[in-house]
Amino acid sequence: MLNFRKYPSTTAMQCFETAARHLSFTKAAQELHMTQSAVSKQVAQLEELLKLQLFRRSSQSLYLTPVGKKYYLEVEKILKQIELSTIDVMAHGAETETLKIVAHPTFCARWLIPALKGFSKAYPKIHLDVKELTQSFFSEDHVLDIAFLHGDGVWSGMEAIKLFEEEMIAVCQPDLLKKPLNDLCEISEYVLLQSNSRPSDWYYYFERQGVNSNCSFTGPRFETFYACITAAELGCGIALVPKIMVKNELLTGKLIKAWDYEMKNMGNYYLAYPCHKASTPKVKVMIQWIENYIEKTNKEKMEYR
Repeated sequence: MLNFRKYPSTTAMQCFETAARHLSFTKAAQELHMTQSAVSKQVAQLEELLKLQLFRRSSQSLYLTPVGKKYYLEVEKILKQIELSTIDVMAHGAETETLKIVAHPTFCARWLIPALKGFSKAYPKIHLDVKELTQSFFSEDHVLDIAFLHGDGVWSGMEAIKLFEEEMIAVCQPDLLKKPLNDLCEISEYVLLQSNSRPSDWYYYFERQGVNSNCSFTGPRFETFYACITAAELGCGIALVPKIMVKNELLTGKLIKAWDYEMKNMGNYYLAYPCHKASTPKVKVMIQWIENYIEKTNKEKMEYR
């Protein structure tokens, strides 16, 4: 473990980060309400501690050295985390605990947020920290209590509860179709909106209906289903998306099914949590909340029919 004297002060790190961001001691001093000489002195002390030169100075300009650029990125993250942690403690105090949740952006916006409505009022001592991630949730960089995932339900070190099966449908703006499609092959006349997270979905959509299409992988690509849905609403093309993500758009008529087929067996949606957190009260509370929400929405669906 490093000796305490090897840790720079937060003031020194703030001065360095601000000067590096502006590439100016003068602007850094203005932002921090300090004198230019005070900022320069703090940075010089930091360089002395590190035994490294962070800036190259000339009469007219200030530049980051290669090691300075690297250190800037790290210091920026550290100061941001200090700020977030401080805000969290100030906002929620000692009597609350944080429930860290991760989910894909579209699932979060289209399903999870409505599902969480009312939770904070019912459980004011559980602070929700919801992060939207597109990459793997299970790297060492991510600390989580609950993850909402799509897949086969098997993730190392995790227990998973199935929420519902996925159904993929092709949707578009009502005005996009020149006429109702009589044959699936006619879909190739339109732009197919692609999702980077599921690049083979159109291929399977055609294959399962016995159609060999040359346009399965062509069309503009978007990072998320959310972007695909937005593009479809604007008439940019036909999107292949989870039915549950466009439920409201179908009900209001913003989107229609371009073709009636619903593709299943592409995976399910799960609530997953680390095995060692199975008995954690806040995790158990969220599991019960989500199960109650699904039961309620299923009942409403049956009544609607």
